[in-house]
Amino acid sequence: MIECVSVSRRVLPAIALALAVSTAAYAQEEPFVPQVGQAGKDVVWVPTPPELVERMLDLAKVTPQDFVMDLGSGDGRNVIGAAKRGAQAVGVEYNPEMVKLSTKNAIEAGVAGKATFVEGDMYQADISKANVLALFLLPSNMLQLRQKFLDLRPGSRIVSNTFGIEGWTPDETVVVENGCSAWCTALLWIVPAKVAGSWKAGQGELVLKQDYQLVSGTLGGAPIAGGRLRGDQIRFTVGAAEYTGRITGNRIEGTVQGGGPQLTFSAVRTGD
Repeated sequence: MIECVSVSRRVLPAIALALAVSTAAYAQEEPFVPQVGQAGKDVVWVPTPPELVERMLDLAKVTPQDFVMDLGSGDGRNVIGAAKRGAQAVGVEYNPEMVKLSTKNAIEAGVAGKATFVEGDMYQADISKANVLALFLLPSNMLQLRQKFLDLRPGSRIVSNTFGIEGWTPDETVVVENGCSAWCTALLWIVPAKVAGSWKAGQGELVLKQDYQLVSGTLGGAPIAGGRLRGDQIRFTVGAAEYTGRITGNRIEGTVQGGGPQLTFSAVRTGD
């Protein structure tokens, strides 16, 4: 009887250790499953519905020639959706478990060669190479990133799930009605060229004021109406004449149409 107790005292710690190792190994094997509403560094995770992912990418007209980025990319669905359309796409995500999950999802979707995920802070990310951003961020996040958005190349497209950019009216807004029950609004912004300042034109001095994609000012002292930018394209009217042009650096080249034959129009920037 005494010997039996002695054996038990030697065996029990070994059994306990084996159970602890087994439990730890099992816990390590359990896959990471994100929970809707889980806290992140700057925003909680809520997935964009698949229907809206596709509508956002449609709205941005994503093609294989595009470089798409998602800031706070979560499980990678925006990036993977863009990669399926042939685009090169990158997601920036602060949570390392989400990065692992999205990389796994890209492999399973067959787009690992097009979809890349990196662990990082979205506010510090270099977005300068992107010409499309596909996002689901809070208004406070969007506001903090606004200047970086505006510094993208003119014509770059930004699409967002539901939330806007303070002060900057979307160029287009669409709502997915079929098959979508929540988070069903997609917004599009086209990054405008920076045109504010003085320009020398054949028709006189062109003075432009800019409020994002909206343009006002004067040409030869006459007021401009309906001024608008869409990327590097500008359009405005002066009286009955309609001016359209393309901005390339410090030049505008285009045409003017107004009750007679179409004429050429050009302007050179002379000051801010």
